[in-house]
Amino acid sequence: MSDSTAGLGRHRTKALDPADFIKANMRLTPVSSVPEVRLYQAHPGSGLRRLLEPDDDGDGSQPEPQPPYWAYAWAGGAVLARYILDRPSIVAGKRVLDLGAGSGLVGIAAAKAGARAVIAAEIDRNGVAALRLNAQANGVAIQIRDEDLTVGAPPAVDLVLAGDVFYAQDVGQRMMPFLDRCLAAGIDVLVGDPGRAWLPRPRLCPLGEYHVPDVGGNGGSEPKPSAVFALMAEPSICLF
Repeated sequence: MSDSTAGLGRHRTKALDPADFIKANMRLTPVSSVPEVRLYQAHPGSGLRRLLEPDDDGDGSQPEPQPPYWAYAWAGGAVLARYILDRPSIVAGKRVLDLGAGSGLVGIAAAKAGARAVIAAEIDRNGVAALRLNAQANGVAIQIRDEDLTVGAPPAVDLVLAGDVFYAQDVGQRMMPFLDRCLAAGIDVLVGDPGRAWLPRPRLCPLGEYHVPDVGGNGGSEPKPSAVFALMAEPSICLF
């Protein structure tokens, strides 16, 4: 192999810049169930696998990319966003945390509905890039925290919005202690979910329901019932 060929091979395996890739290969379009919000969304020609390939020139110090959950509007986030935009008083003037923000759909909706400040927590570097681009595209200001907030004390917020954080047992088990610390600190918690298996159902009081696609969850696009819940400190009879 010649030096020039080897150099070409190294160039091809070099990690792509997430923001450049997203702008070049994804479509900025309105979310079907939340048309007030536009997101960079994946389509069959996006070639997302290229963005998720590890950097062969790296030294192994960077974590492996996570699945591209941020590239789709999941049902739990979509139903929370719809609920907030239909009832802006829920977030108006409040400090809001979008937990496991992914694309930033929920946080963007909160900002559009009049939240005083929005923090979006997302640990995937590709998701952070998408979140920043999506916030800019919607003309809203969002503080991005690219760290796992669930391991510490809650940030100084009034409301936590948790969309699709119970899609797997281990994820739900990691989330619940943090959400309980939020409740203990006087922070309200709203959960958006299409009814996944690991929901803490005895602790949830339903507030509203919409039919939205669960594009990210199962690859389908048909609208299905999804709900918004208030997380309670302990199992109890709902007063809503």
